[in-house]
Amino acid sequence: MNSTSPKQAGIEAVERQVDHILGEEYEHEPVPMTARRSLFSVTMVWIGFPMIITGAMTGSLLVIGMGFSRALWAMVIGNLIMFAYVAALGLLGTRRGTNFALLASIVFGRKGYVFASGLLSTLLLGWYAVQTGITGALVSNAYGLNYVLMTVVAGVLYVGITFVGVRGLHWVGLVSVPLFVILGVWVALDAVAQTSWSAVFAYGGKAGASMSMGVGLTVVIALFIDAGTVSADFNRWAKDSRSSLIATFSAFPFANLLAMLVGGVTTAALAVPNANPFGADNMFGYMNGKQLAWLSLLAFIFLYINLGSVCAHCLYNAATGWSRILNSHMRLAAVLLGAIGIAVAAGNVWAFFIEWLSLLGILVPPIGAIILVDQYVFRPRSEIAEDWRPTAFIAWAAGSAVAVLVETSAPQWSTAISAMLVAGLVYAALCLLAGERRTAPAN
Repeated sequence: MNSTSPKQAGIEAVERQVDHILGEEYEHEPVPMTARRSLFSVTMVWIGFPMIITGAMTGSLLVIGMGFSRALWAMVIGNLIMFAYVAALGLLGTRRGTNFALLASIVFGRKGYVFASGLLSTLLLGWYAVQTGITGALVSNAYGLNYVLMTVVAGVLYVGITFVGVRGLHWVGLVSVPLFVILGVWVALDAVAQTSWSAVFAYGGKAGASMSMGVGLTVVIALFIDAGTVSADFNRWAKDSRSSLIATFSAFPFANLLAMLVGGVTTAALAVPNANPFGADNMFGYMNGKQLAWLSLLAFIFLYINLGSVCAHCLYNAATGWSRILNSHMRLAAVLLGAIGIAVAAGNVWAFFIEWLSLLGILVPPIGAIILVDQYVFRPRSEIAEDWRPTAFIAWAAGSAVAVLVETSAPQWSTAISAMLVAGLVYAALCLLAGERRTAPAN
């Protein structure tokens, strides 16, 4: 007997029709090879994610806190670490065709995955809210418009992009990336033209700059550690390992490093005392500071498109995760979660940007490290077989506990890297004690 109500049946019929028009998202099953996307498409999805104004702001924060030369080292090393981490996780998604939630079910259990996937999906929803709030704040400060209204407009636009699905991420990247490259490089070079490259490299940061290399690395890694950990959500669409690696490389180190350098070079060149990257001291503020009507209009359009890219990606990840947990559809989850995110964004949540990065650096890196050790070292051919896998949770707790200890007692070290290493080592030790036999990775 079919217990589906007429209302539920109607909703499911609409969802099937939308999927037919916009494309199936495969929330609950592997993406078949016939539905995989081209190298160019997957690259556009990835490259448009970190090449954003927020990345430039982060570069500015690093340069202010560390000086340009030390910050440059942190950017380069941090992005190379991100490439290794994200690429390895992404390859798992490509080989299996599964999203992060399905992958986490293998490692944490068919019930246990809810904690890992639910946490990351919620953090990504929070990241969507932070970025949406930054959009509203920048527009409000620059043009004197109502913050809440501009935030709501941004949020609705970003939900619309996400609703289209992976195709929407492709198309927004196709527009956002060239705009950022042209405008970002112009802003940086125009700022340097007012001084010299030697002055940029000699910039020592604000008076008393004391950010350690460890903290700098954590900032670089934490900026996209949540989305990087769920990279299978994107890389499952790649046709082969080569495409997966190239697409990941387009994001880390290329796009993320370029964005950070735009902000870092501009900040070092202008050397504004007490610069505020989240106020007017960023590429958006620089463009508006020229007081040219056409450039201000372009800056307005660019801001919404550019931050629309990162927001749509974050909401897509969050909706993919929660749709799996709730046995729902990605697009329905995107609308509901987007509404929640908009409401949160309207409450100035973006003001907690640094605290957010610290939280991500503590909670997220152990998850990815555990999955990597499990799938590459001990159980590369495993499937979902258990409800709970306690070893994964013990290692997660150990990694996060050490991260808290480093955060509070050893700030010269990297919280994110410490969390990764400890979680991975503890998980490996527990697997050996439990008699797990190491096997060669699957081809």
